[in-house]
Amino acid sequence: MGRIKLTLAYEGTDYAGWQLQPGIRTVQGELEKAFFSITGEQVRVHGSGRTDAGVHALGQVAHFTAPATRSPIPWAKALNVNLPLDVRVLRAEDVADDFHARYSAQSKTYAYSLWCDRDRQLPQRRRFVWVCGEVDLEAMDKAARLLLGEHDFAAFQNKGTVVKTTIRTMHSICRVPGLHSEEWVWRFTACGFLKQMVRNIMGCLVAVGRGKIQAEQVGDILRGLRREAAPPTAPAHGLCLERVVYPENG
Repeated sequence: MGRIKLTLAYEGTDYAGWQLQPGIRTVQGELEKAFFSITGEQVRVHGSGRTDAGVHALGQVAHFTAPATRSPIPWAKALNVNLPLDVRVLRAEDVADDFHARYSAQSKTYAYSLWCDRDRQLPQRRRFVWVCGEVDLEAMDKAARLLLGEHDFAAFQNKGTVVKTTIRTMHSICRVPGLHSEEWVWRFTACGFLKQMVRNIMGCLVAVGRGKIQAEQVGDILRGLRREAAPPTAPAHGLCLERVVYPENG
């Protein structure tokens, strides 16, 4: 039995997230249905992480162990034939048997897109961008810098997932222009993320941009370790998992 690594893209709008849930449409569920159509066997797919309902991906990674009874299959092509059009397999690669999409990952990059003008009509990308209105971008950048490095991010973790530690290392937070002059994209790269961590940070940064809190208060929120002290979670539809990095041999 060979282990196969998949790189996936999907539009999360019509999904209840990545993780398999009985009776609910999920990305993992659609993949496993596609495998069953191809092999007639139940194949478990392991993802690099659980994207939330409505969150998108351009570089989600998963792995599975190919059934031993099957001859080699062009997995990307075969899966795409059996998947809905809002889920695509970009690449399928043979990897070592000890590769794990989640536990072998070294870092992840998420992007969050904001549309910073409520008066101008948004092109047909509303499902992928949070229309937040005018914000102070420099104040948001100042607040973002307080989150760089190793910290306990408990204040930016929503309930629902048990973890050994809430300490994470934020490698970078950068702001880049989007596809239109009114759009800005924040990219977050870290060793890993807690449940809804990026959306919670983004909600906090937008609160700074709107003048509801000062940039310096973000450091206080971080050190306070209390989720209830931070602003509300940003909407899911502006978030996209862009990249998962592995060791060179992964």
